[in-house]
Amino acid sequence: MNDFMLTRLGTQLAIGLLEFPAILPYGLVARFGDDLGWLLYQIPSRRDRVVRTNLRLCFPQWHAARRNEVAGLHFRHRFRSHVELSIQWFGSEEKLAKLVWIDSEIDLLGPDMPSTLLLGAHFFGVEAGSIFINYALRRQCGALYHPISNPLPDKVAIEARGRFGSYMASRADSARIVLRWLRGRKPAMLCADMGYGKRNSIFVSFFGIPASTLTATGRLARARNARMVPFISEVLPGYRGYYLKGFKHRFGTLNNSLSLSIKMRERCLTEWSWPSAHGDNS
Repeated sequence: MNDFMLTRLGTQLAIGLLEFPAILPYGLVARFGDDLGWLLYQIPSRRDRVVRTNLRLCFPQWHAARRNEVAGLHFRHRFRSHVELSIQWFGSEEKLAKLVWIDSEIDLLGPDMPSTLLLGAHFFGVEAGSIFINYALRRQCGALYHPISNPLPDKVAIEARGRFGSYMASRADSARIVLRWLRGRKPAMLCADMGYGKRNSIFVSFFGIPASTLTATGRLARARNARMVPFISEVLPGYRGYYLKGFKHRFGTLNNSLSLSIKMRERCLTEWSWPSAHGDNS
């Protein structure tokens, strides 16, 4: 058996293991991920240092004990989110419908919905929200994804994320495809808090700290006169599922939206991806 076949066999085995928890009760899977995160947090790592540094910069008024507490809960949410991918990718439609709650300050269900950019962010519930929102809105949405280098899990990820009928596109082709979606009045969903280097970024305040931030979403919206709807995806306490909240775009920049959202819901502090804390200017 050659190296290629061994690699493919190992990949298929890993995918099979990921599928298995989808048949288990959500609470059991979530608790296992929670405990795994607590265990791994006990091992010093570079990611741990980055989390603590970002928390220290954004919240200089905190004592070390508070930063340690938030960092520990952050790790538990992070590894729990990895385990919960099984539910999100392979769980039944009925199971997800019981786990995902959606609330919005604007109407997202009307038949005359205008061109809309749904601006997600890297909270740990974003995967569940991004997969399910297409089903909840009762219309096809477009969504961007970051390709996986291995073609087999990449194919599985695309199928899982688009299984409720959403259009999936690689972020490498994002501008052209998003403009096409908006022209056809299909809601386009993307996580806008990503860095693409100096060429397409500026630095905007995030909790008072300059953070690398995209400029593309604002240009895309203006090109198609689209409204922008920031939304956050929270992990509900008590292992009850996920809560999606859509906001009117009134905060000036997505960085400010994220800062305000986190301040409004303190538990979001532990669910934000602090190792890559940056946002998008819109």
